[in-house]
Amino acid sequence: MIVEDSIRYDIAEDWRHGGFGLYVHWPFCAAKCPYCDFNSHVVPAVDQRRWAAALVAEIARLGRELPGRTLGSIFFGGGTPSLMAPDTVDQVLRAARAAWGFANDIEITLEANPTSVEKGRFHDYAQAGVNRLSMGIQALNDDDLRRLGRLHSVAEARAAFDVARASFHRVSFDLIYARQGQGIDAWRSELREALNMAVDHLSLYQLTIEPGTAFGARAAAGKLRDLPDDDVSADMYLETQDICAEFGMSGYEISNHAPPGRESRHNLVYWRQGDWAAVGPGAHGRITLPRARFATEAYRAPGKWLEQVEQNHSGESLRELLPRSEIATEYLLMAMRLSEGLDQHRYEQLAGSPLNENIIESLQELGMILHRDGRICATTQGRPLLNAILRELAA
Repeated sequence: MIVEDSIRYDIAEDWRHGGFGLYVHWPFCAAKCPYCDFNSHVVPAVDQRRWAAALVAEIARLGRELPGRTLGSIFFGGGTPSLMAPDTVDQVLRAARAAWGFANDIEITLEANPTSVEKGRFHDYAQAGVNRLSMGIQALNDDDLRRLGRLHSVAEARAAFDVARASFHRVSFDLIYARQGQGIDAWRSELREALNMAVDHLSLYQLTIEPGTAFGARAAAGKLRDLPDDDVSADMYLETQDICAEFGMSGYEISNHAPPGRESRHNLVYWRQGDWAAVGPGAHGRITLPRARFATEAYRAPGKWLEQVEQNHSGESLRELLPRSEIATEYLLMAMRLSEGLDQHRYEQLAGSPLNENIIESLQELGMILHRDGRICATTQGRPLLNAILRELAA
């Protein structure tokens, strides 16, 4: 029986299916983009020494809680991590190695903007140990870059990309599509241009209008016009899959494309439900202690987080025990984003009950999912309807 087996299933070992990573959040930006709802802040100056010491202290604290592990990935996200002093990055990486040790093939990613100032730091980041750069290019059109609030031009982005390719083993960049006034032909041309830049990983996101952002306020006031409608956006998504596949960059996840072996290993930790320690303002983590898995959150406000680390020796604002049912649901939601899909046996062990075979059969007959070799994955046709598929599977 599934229920009886799940009682014996050792939750303390489940994270090993996804691996172990470290997320480092740098909350500062040179400017706030109008579409961004991440925890990012514009400030006149940052005391790099003080921030480096706090990040190092948080890594050491988590290292004491999670001894004996080996890091497979580190990700510097933000905010804009390419505003970090290279010495700050170096200190963080030294602390991480001291806390856990590194896998021989560890992936260390840093998010960067392609301005000339940040480009000048690329070599020093590589010297510190960063081996993968993720560039926030967002558009290959100067007018659209201005609309998106970006501080670089297309020419600057291309120049920074060339420097990145010379400095790092792997380079990824982000593009946003379904932008204001953008038609499907324009996106098709822009995507091909990006793929011809010899990039080895692309993150391609549809523009979403989030509450609390400048775009959200404009949309609420009826001032954000010329956005593609849902049908055009859906067509853009399908065109994206076809064009990327032509270039050998299949969508291994809903919004991420890479040749086999070039996937973002750190993001796979999330989607395969591994463990990740998380440090920095607003950072969210998942850590497994003996027989229990926890969600962690850090204080969002940079000043509050720094104060708590310095005075109370922890920047955590929350540590919540995750019930088995919630762990199972998280795994379902994350794994179904991947082309490899869901390990049905693992999910049922976590959930303590089997998936409904009639629902699986129905979704398969509709062409929404594939079910084979013990795995369930969304088809190309089903991916745009993933939320509906998830509702059916979780019922």
